[in-house]
This record gives sequence, C-alpha cells and structure tokens, in this order.
Amino acid sequence: MTRITSAPFGALKDGTVVTRWTLENDHGMTVQVLDYGCTIQSVLVPDRDGGRRDVVLGYDDIGGYEAGTCWFGAFVGRYANRIKNAEFTLNGKTYTLSKNDGENHLHGTFERRIFAGAEEDGKLVLRYTSPDGEEGYPGTLTLTVTYELTEDNALVLDYRAVTDADTVVNLTNHSYFN
Repeated sequence: MTRITSAPFGALKDGTVVTRWTLENDHGMTVQVLDYGCTIQSVLVPDRDGGRRDVVLGYDDIGGYEAGTCWFGAFVGRYANRIKNAEFTLNGKTYTLSKNDGENHLHGTFERRIFAGAEEDGKLVLRYTSPDGEEGYPGTLTLTVTYELTEDNALVLDYRAVTDADTVVNLTNHSYFN
C-alpha cells in the first residue's frame, strides 16, 4: 500500500512555501514530488545490495530549483520543445509567446508554477490552471498530473489537459535518470 505524506520543503524568494510530497510503498521505493513545477525531486529504488539509490537528478533545496536552468524533474509546458521565433500560427491567427531562449520560446513556465496538490485514492494529484494569454498561449488550460507509485515499484504519470479554446499543447516530465 502506498503511503503519501507532505511537508514544507522551503520557501521561494518571494516567500511562497513549497511543499514536498512523499510517496512510499512497502517494497522499498520512495518518490518525492514538489508542488513547485510539479517536480520529481527524487526516486529512491532498492538496489541489489539491500540499499536504496536515487535514480533521478535533483537539487537538495528549493534555491537550486528556483535558480536552476536544467528543469531537473519539472513538469514542462505548455509546449515541451522550442518554438522558433517565439510564435506560431493556429487557425490563421499568429500568437506571440514569451522569449525565454534567445529569440525562441522553450518549454513554457510550468516548472516555475505552484501546483495544488492532494492525495486522492492512493495517488498524488497536482493541478494547475494556466489562464488564457499566459505566456501568449490562447485558451485557459486546466492541467491535472497524477503520480502513482505501484506495489511492483513502478512510477506511473498521467497527464490530463482540458482547454476552452483551440491551442497547442505538448506536455512532459523533464526528469534526468542516472
């Protein structure tokens, strides 16, 4: 049975408190997820010697995530990838996005947003609503990301996005596994 707990992880420079959620099963696996960026901070798995090893890259404190540029473990979007010249055309209309990678738009800023977290049916559910026009994207996008730690040591991520207007969306988790 997966146990889910939460505790403060630290505060951002603006004073916003960040929560770290911990999912732990009976077979020695632990996953820690921050509500800041819906970020997977650590994944501890049992090794062959009876110890546990962290298999994802992450920072030890919130300052690392706030200052970081590698998106370690973050949930990225609205569009995971580069959009050349920070603009796209949809249904005959051109949308101008924020330039955050030279002249381009890279990933979006979900990695810098606070997601609302809750335990639901033994899973961690994190939600964020991206308002119409955030970073230049059309439509309000309601996002739900579910993290499930199974008893056979699998981490299952489920993404759901609902929008009230035509838009582009390409979501992913940006974990680096070692």
